[in-house]
Amino acid sequence: MSQTTRNALLFLLVGALIVLTGLTQSWNAALTIVNMGLLSAIMALGVNIQWGYAGLYNVGTMGFIALGGLATVLVAMDPVPGAWQAGGLRILAALIFGGAVIAAAALLYRRLAGSLSGVLALAVLLVAGFVFYRWVLDPAVAAVEAINPALQGNIGGLGLPVLLSWPVGGLLAAGAGWLIGKTALGLRSDYLAIATLGIAEIVIAVMKNEEWLDRGVKNIVDIPRPVPYEIDLQANETFLSLVSALGANPASASAIAVKLLYAAMFLVVLLALIWLSNAALHSPWGRMMRAIRDNEVAAAAMGKDVTRRHLQIFVLGCAVLGIAGAMLATMESQLTPGAFQPMRYTFLIWVMVVVGGSGSNLGSVLGGFLIWYLWVQVEPWGTGLMRLATAGMADGSPLKHHLVESAAHMRLVVMGAILILMLRFRPQGLIPGK
Repeated sequence: MSQTTRNALLFLLVGALIVLTGLTQSWNAALTIVNMGLLSAIMALGVNIQWGYAGLYNVGTMGFIALGGLATVLVAMDPVPGAWQAGGLRILAALIFGGAVIAAAALLYRRLAGSLSGVLALAVLLVAGFVFYRWVLDPAVAAVEAINPALQGNIGGLGLPVLLSWPVGGLLAAGAGWLIGKTALGLRSDYLAIATLGIAEIVIAVMKNEEWLDRGVKNIVDIPRPVPYEIDLQANETFLSLVSALGANPASASAIAVKLLYAAMFLVVLLALIWLSNAALHSPWGRMMRAIRDNEVAAAAMGKDVTRRHLQIFVLGCAVLGIAGAMLATMESQLTPGAFQPMRYTFLIWVMVVVGGSGSNLGSVLGGFLIWYLWVQVEPWGTGLMRLATAGMADGSPLKHHLVESAAHMRLVVMGAILILMLRFRPQGLIPGK
C-alpha cells in the first residue's frame, strides 16, 4: 500500500468516526467536533512548525493561544465609555515608560557588564523605574476598573470587525514570541521547555489579574461574531421556509447552520496555512531549517546563523498559535482566561503532533482531528463502560459510586496510554515527515 493511499484511508477513518457520531448522537455534536478539530489542527500545525521543522521544544503554547484570544477583545469589542479619559491614556503612558526602562536597563547592562558601578547603576535604574511605573499605573488602573465593574471595568477594544482580530492575534503572539525568543532561544531542550512554560504561566497570570485589560476572571462575553446568531436565523423568513421544506427543527437547524459557517471559515484558514507551510518546508529555507534541526554544529560550520533561524521559526509557530487562539475566542464568543489550562492547550496539542507525525503537516491535521475526537468521546464511553461493569453492584454501594465518578478521568488515562504506545511502537507518527 502506498503512503498516499494509507494517508487517505486514515483521514477517511477519522471522517467515518465523525459521521458515525452524527448518526448515533447528533449532527450538532459532530459539527462541534469538526470545528474544534479544525482549530486543533491549526494549533498542532503551529507546534509542528517549531518542533518538526527546527526541533524547538516549546511547551508554552497556551500563552500564545491566550494572546490570540486577547486580540479579539482589543480589536472587536467596543470601547468602554469614559475608560480612556479616566485612565486609559495614563495606562498606555505607563506601559511605554516600563518598556523604555527595560530597554535602557538592557543597554546599560551591555555597556557596563562586569563592573561594580554598572551593577549599582542598573539596580538604581530598575528600582526607580519600577517605583515611578507603579506610581503612574496604579491610579489609572483603579479609575478604569471602577467604571461599571459588574459589566465592564476595562478599557474595551477598537470596535473593528472581528475577523481582523485573527491576523492581529497572530501578530500579537508573534511579537511576544520574538521577545521570548530573544531571551530564551539560547537555551536548549528541557531548559527551553521550562522557560517557555514559565513565560506562558506569566501571560495567563497577567490576563487573570489585570482586569483593566480583559476583566480578568470576570471574563469577557458577547465578543462579536462573524456569523449570524441562531436566534436571528430563527426569525428569518427565508431560513424558516428552507427549514420547513427540509422538515427540520428550526432551533437545531440554526445551530447546525452556524457551525457550518464557522467550519467553512476555519477550513479556509487551515488550507491556507498548510499551503504556506508546505511551500516553506520544500523551499531552500525549509531544507536549511531541517539541516539545523538534524545537526546544529554542522549547519553552523556551513555558515548558517542557527540562533537567528531558530528565532524565525519560533516566531512563525507562535503566530499560527495566536491565529488559532483568536479563532477559538471568536467561535466561543467569549474570553475566559481561567480556561487556558496546560492539560488542554499544551499536553493535548503535543499529543496531536506526536500521534500525527513530527515534521508532517498532514500528520498534524490528522492528529488534531483524531485526538480531539477521542478527547471528546472517551469520557462518555468510559462512563457507559463503567456503568455496565458495575451493573451488578447495589445502587448504594460506595465502590460503585466511586468507580462511576472516576470514569470522568478516563480521557486522561487514554491520552497517556496513546502517547506511550505511539512512542513505543510508532515514534515517527501515523503520517511521518519525510
